[in-house]
Amino acid sequence: MKQLIKYFLPYILNYKKEFILAILGMIAVAVGTTLSAHLLKPVLDDIFINKDQEMLKLIPFAIVGVFMLKSAGRFVQTYYTVYIGDDIVRKLRDRLARHLMYQDIEYLNRMRSGELLSRVTNDINRIQTVVSSMIPTLMVKSMLIVTLTSYVIYQSPKLAFYFLVIMPLALLPLQILARKMKKYSKRSQESNSDLTSRLTEIFNNIEVIKSSSSQEYEYKRFAKENMNFFQLAIKQMKINALVGPTLEVFGSVAIAIAIYVGALQVIHDEITVGTFFAFVTALFMLYDPIKVLSNIHNLIQDAVAATERMSELFESMPTIISGDKKLEHIDNVVFHKVSLDYGEKKALENVDLEAEKGKVYALVGDSGAGKSSFVNLLVRFYEPTSGELLINGVNISEYTLDSLHQKIAYVTQRIYIFQDTILANVAYGSQPDEEEVINALKKAQAWEFVKEMEEGIHTVLDEFGVNLSGGQRQRIALARALYKSPEILILDEATSALDNKSEKAIQKALETIKNEMITFIVAHRLSTVEKADTIFLFEAGQIIDRGSYNELLERSSAFRRLANKDQ
Repeated sequence: MKQLIKYFLPYILNYKKEFILAILGMIAVAVGTTLSAHLLKPVLDDIFINKDQEMLKLIPFAIVGVFMLKSAGRFVQTYYTVYIGDDIVRKLRDRLARHLMYQDIEYLNRMRSGELLSRVTNDINRIQTVVSSMIPTLMVKSMLIVTLTSYVIYQSPKLAFYFLVIMPLALLPLQILARKMKKYSKRSQESNSDLTSRLTEIFNNIEVIKSSSSQEYEYKRFAKENMNFFQLAIKQMKINALVGPTLEVFGSVAIAIAIYVGALQVIHDEITVGTFFAFVTALFMLYDPIKVLSNIHNLIQDAVAATERMSELFESMPTIISGDKKLEHIDNVVFHKVSLDYGEKKALENVDLEAEKGKVYALVGDSGAGKSSFVNLLVRFYEPTSGELLINGVNISEYTLDSLHQKIAYVTQRIYIFQDTILANVAYGSQPDEEEVINALKKAQAWEFVKEMEEGIHTVLDEFGVNLSGGQRQRIALARALYKSPEILILDEATSALDNKSEKAIQKALETIKNEMITFIVAHRLSTVEKADTIFLFEAGQIIDRGSYNELLERSSAFRRLANKDQ
């Protein structure tokens, strides 16, 4: 509990006005509840036993007043505690989503997308239950315990002694249950992440699953994760279910002794009937907040585990940091003895090259030769393990990431389409200009099919662009790249899904604007890079040869092998 309060107190302190009002509401609830027990004393002693008619006229108004105070306090307390809690969770979710988006690609690739989704949604939801509901309830019930305990001691210190000595004995087994609850909560949340990851993988790969008729195989894998989650949830439930019975046993003993001793005091005229019943009522009222408090203490372990998992994400910091220089323009790019390692695997080794504006450079080689690693360094997804990558003679790490990415357009092998309009997809990340969007679509040979759509550029694309063909998705992605008017254009198999006619038209369009940029084309089909100014032949992370298409065809057996494979 201390851990949660310590973690969330700085957030709560940002809501001083709302917090004060919530506290006032809690005080009103606690006072109103205690007064409602106290009213039994004048009702029994003054009205029923002494038959005081003046008191009979006052008591109904007092009862209504007490319950109005209690009800108003409950409304104020509920509204402001839920407001504070939900807003804190909103800020946490915003902060966590933003934090994750700025993490290194390596970190995000290592974390399963389903697990990240689970942590941002399921773990935060568990925290929301605590911050919006449990902590406010904890505060209200704590105040009730203080006021009702003070009241029963005031009424009869001797009777209060029996209850207040026996009930704390229940804390020992409850503490043991709470420790077990925390352990199972953490395992349950990890299992929930596995379950979400499995579902995410299934739906992301549904075409492969259906085309392979592997539904039963995937079902068995999912069912196994689901059973694990179920078993952990049952263990949590069993521990939580033990809290109530444990408290009831200790509570019944305490209340039974208090009633027995209190009844003897009434018989011997040591206290009045009204005092006894007011005491017993307060005692029964006191039992409820103690029981709720014990249950909450147990359930809070779930949120402690979720908070720890969330803190782990916040503790991860990106290693690729933005520089402080703004990149205004790009004249040349130089790789000087650049090497890149992925753990123990060497992806690039001593790569040297210089690229100038107005030139087209092709990267060719077998799969795993290092072409994608080369591109990843250009967009600073990774940092070189050794060597220097320079833009205009300045190390790339000195430029701000924002200005660097504004100058680079990257069309990857995997086409990314957002569930939004074509206009928003093409102008992604910037203010849409309809005229410029249409111009980019024309250059990418996409305008012909977009203008035929009922809503034109305002047509909303489905998730992953499933309402477009593969070639159409590729052209939308290419239009997005051209819309930026980039100074470095990276095309990673960007025309592989196009027919020959569309591919030639796009190549022609790129030819007209190539003087405005440096173009890198990653290609597996060598026919697409015949007109490149320089072709870099990659093998095992090294550039083993470079030159024009005809030059490499003449002197390189490795290149000829690739060319023959392409035919």
